[in-house]
Amino acid sequence: VGIINADQLLNFPDFRSFERSYQLMAQVSGRSGRKQKRGKVIIQTQQPDHWVIKEVVDNNYENFYRRDLIERKKFGYPPHSRLIEITLKHKENEYVQEAAQILTEMLRKSLGNNVLGPHIPLVSKIRNLFYRYIIIKIERTSSSVEVKRIIKHCMKEFFANRTNHSVHIVPDVDPV
Repeated sequence: VGIINADQLLNFPDFRSFERSYQLMAQVSGRSGRKQKRGKVIIQTQQPDHWVIKEVVDNNYENFYRRDLIERKKFGYPPHSRLIEITLKHKENEYVQEAAQILTEMLRKSLGNNVLGPHIPLVSKIRNLFYRYIIIKIERTSSSVEVKRIIKHCMKEFFANRTNHSVHIVPDVDPV
């Protein structure tokens, strides 16, 4: 079995990319053999010393798990925090970018550096609507109720401007 360009999996812009990379490579590796016959797996990568690649080669899920938890804690990602993803949609690309920037700044005034974005998703246009994402990290020690209250207040302030009424906003708590 050949895994072509494993770097693309590892460098995908998502905090779960290492987990998904390990899972996919381990799954493919497990299917390479038949009955009593041992299989062979070739991984194409520019980063053969990357820790995820090494754990796949060593078939060491426990080391991978421990290391990934350390990485997530270091950068404040689940399970050490909760996430809220806010999706903005509009028929005009420039308008949704501007609207996302305005809402992001409103949120940052209250939530600081826990607000990431706005980001353009890999698939940025679906059914003639352009998308932008804003991610909010909530520390486990913080009050989710208070953060949600702040988000509602910012959205109310955002929609107070009548020109923003055409923007569709969808919040998603703990997105998958």
